[in-house]
Amino acid sequence: MAEWLNTSFAGLDGAVFNFTHNLAVKASGFFTPLSLILAFLGKGGIAFLILGAILLLFSKTRKTGLAVLLAIGIGALFTNVIIKNAVARERPYLASDLYREFWEFVGGHLESEYSFPSGHVTVTMTSMTALFLSLNKKWSWTGFLLVLLMAFSRIYLTVHYFTDVIGGIIVGGVAGTIAFFLCKLIFKRVE
Repeated sequence: MAEWLNTSFAGLDGAVFNFTHNLAVKASGFFTPLSLILAFLGKGGIAFLILGAILLLFSKTRKTGLAVLLAIGIGALFTNVIIKNAVARERPYLASDLYREFWEFVGGHLESEYSFPSGHVTVTMTSMTALFLSLNKKWSWTGFLLVLLMAFSRIYLTVHYFTDVIGGIIVGGVAGTIAFFLCKLIFKRVE
């Protein structure tokens, strides 16, 4: 599967990498600190787990907190247990000398495991989908801006291909939706 992704989407992934690298060069690394902060916040989903736990503490947001935590669990199961190991796609900076140069230019941020799909993007999308479905749509849609920032940062740091972040968005959206409906079912049974 990794070989198919690498060959089928080489042009698209390469064009996006060239764009982000040119942006990094022209902006003299301006986006690197923000990208590293986002990498830290997304690592292991800790920031989103804390958000879910805080929401769980209050009766008014308990359903939302449970939905976020379930979404993170489902997304992690899909991404880290099933898909990453099945696809086994190398990180871009390990697969290409050119991408390694891009990666070194923005600081050489190391990541473990395989590349597809992006775990950082998955956890962000699962959480924001659960929030969006659980809260007032008038404002909750803005959480998807964080998803876009996280996706950009993963490509900018050259730790994920564009197709990895698209995969993370899809898996995260599915996991967040499943968690929302599962949470509704749980609360319906409890009540």
